[in-house]
Amino acid sequence: MPGKFELKKGKSGKFSFNLKAVNGQVILTSQTYKTKAAAQNGIKSVSANCNKKTSFEQKVSKKGEPYFVMLAANKQVIGKSQMYASKTSMMNGIASVKKNASKAQVKDLTG
Repeated sequence: MPGKFELKKGKSGKFSFNLKAVNGQVILTSQTYKTKAAAQNGIKSVSANCNKKTSFEQKVSKKGEPYFVMLAANKQVIGKSQMYASKTSMMNGIASVKKNASKAQVKDLTG
């Protein structure tokens, strides 16, 4: 069973999505988008780019916590991971995005 994208609309009226693993854990959180269509395009971009090595940029927070951002083909940030306790766990997060994103269904929670 693949993971899923959850598309949502925030209080500000902007849209975003989370990619969740099979166990329900959020593995990628998108940027915010002005329109639902733009957020849907973001989901398509994650699915299309999830198996490209150049789509993932590894980073370290000011507190020293590893995390990653996912980039579209145009190098725009599509989404960001949680903060991880170790580089190994971050690498597992990247592997989870690669495993789940291409087959994930979209659950529209925008009502």
